[in-house]
Amino acid sequence: MDFTDFHDWVYRQFKINLNAYKPEQLNRRIGSLMSRIGVTSLEDYKRILSVDKEQREKFLDFITINVTEFFRNPELFLELQDILKEYSKNNFSLKIWSAACSIGCEPYSIAMIIKEIAPNIRANIIATDIDSNILKRAEKGEYLPVEMKNVSEFYKSKYFNKVNDRFLIDNKIRAMVTFKKHDLIVDSYEDGFDLIVCRNVIIYFKNEVKQEIFKKFSNSLKKDGLLFVGATESIYNYKEFNLEKVSTFIYKRV
Repeated sequence: MDFTDFHDWVYRQFKINLNAYKPEQLNRRIGSLMSRIGVTSLEDYKRILSVDKEQREKFLDFITINVTEFFRNPELFLELQDILKEYSKNNFSLKIWSAACSIGCEPYSIAMIIKEIAPNIRANIIATDIDSNILKRAEKGEYLPVEMKNVSEFYKSKYFNKVNDRFLIDNKIRAMVTFKKHDLIVDSYEDGFDLIVCRNVIIYFKNEVKQEIFKKFSNSLKKDGLLFVGATESIYNYKEFNLEKVSTFIYKRV
């Protein structure tokens, strides 16, 4: 079995399209997982994933790249806050999508910002990820101190409850976010969004897949709706997607 066959098997088994990822980087990650448990062939690894739930969950978690933190790149979130503050003046409600949300730091960060800049506005934040297990953790809203490094003391005291060594997100913030499973590659997209946030994920995809995702994001935005991408994910051909640049990593649908 070669990597192409293995990718096809993963799609049949888990409905994850590994062919959308940059192959060199992805296959190195798979090889690293195999070496950790002393497996040398993809055929053997496939058999293990078929019967071993723990290894299967480790594989899915590792492949779907669950790396996140609150207010990742804080200076960019400050820019988003200023832009959203102005945007929200002309809106009575906000429909927001946090795509590839991992353990929930990103959608909760956005919810806290909205509570501060527009406390009376009705915000519906849909947070999605491909990993069902990680979504369960996100729904709990429970975080270790190391995961809180960018959270100010003001936000900690106002929007978290400290229980032993954990920080629990406040219920009024949790109620603003709905978590759903979604695959950016194969699933359909909702529309009518005021803001879509998808950061530090698209960088792992092949260029043609990136372009298709940007097109779908644009089509999912309202006119003047905002797209916020990661600090390494500038969209150089943004005009092709009916977007204009508002800030370095924030775009507006025109």
